[in-house]
Amino acid sequence: MSRTLVLLGTAGYHPSDVRQTSCLMIPELGIVLDAGTGFYRTREFLQTSTLDIFLSHVHLDHVIGLTYLFNVVDRRDMQRVAVHGEAAKLAAIEKHMLDTTLFPVPLPCQWLPLTGPVAIGGGGTLRTFPLKHPGGSLGMRLDFPDGSLAYITDTTAAKSADYVHEIRGVDLLIHECNFADGYEDWAEKTGHSCLTPVCEVARAAEAKRLVLVHHNPVADQPRRAPELVLDLQHARSIFPAVSMGNDRDQFTF
Repeated sequence: MSRTLVLLGTAGYHPSDVRQTSCLMIPELGIVLDAGTGFYRTREFLQTSTLDIFLSHVHLDHVIGLTYLFNVVDRRDMQRVAVHGEAAKLAAIEKHMLDTTLFPVPLPCQWLPLTGPVAIGGGGTLRTFPLKHPGGSLGMRLDFPDGSLAYITDTTAAKSADYVHEIRGVDLLIHECNFADGYEDWAEKTGHSCLTPVCEVARAAEAKRLVLVHHNPVADQPRRAPELVLDLQHARSIFPAVSMGNDRDQFTF
């Protein structure tokens, strides 16, 4: 039985006129990966009475959408809404972003620290692993009896990186690509990825398909910064099954 992954937000740092920030959803299972500004679209696709939100990390472009949760669940009979993440980072959200001087009403959710693999719907399992990023980040792999998905965001891609073996053989790899080639120094400094290393990771991991997300929002203005536009022809010379992820794109796996 195949599942659908919907890209609700594919920008990094800040939204643009065509992209919201990081948020992915599997509507049939009520699973959301990261809660950037695209999180408000969750309501449109929600099919379940449960909602499980898994956070890779808590930089604002990945969590600010949690503050939209009241609208997402408004007039919905929800049995469970849970936010999963590293314990210290969940605590940071509650202490800082949700301080009553900034956000006066507690969110209608549980806060569940990640302590190991999590059983998810469809007979699947979600497990996390560390990624190199300022402040730390988590990669995620979701395995089902008949398919697999990996989500890698906010890290500096390298085919020798430790996480490559965690995603080996995955059917659908969603990987950040904030920079075009030529910005390797910035990628290393900010904990993000350039195009060629991402494609090399997909090839080294023997992934079936690669979708690029967490795009630099300035790249959507090619007249302003043509050097930031990703060269997909070059990318396909390294890993043919690569595509650009755009908001509202859907993929079965």
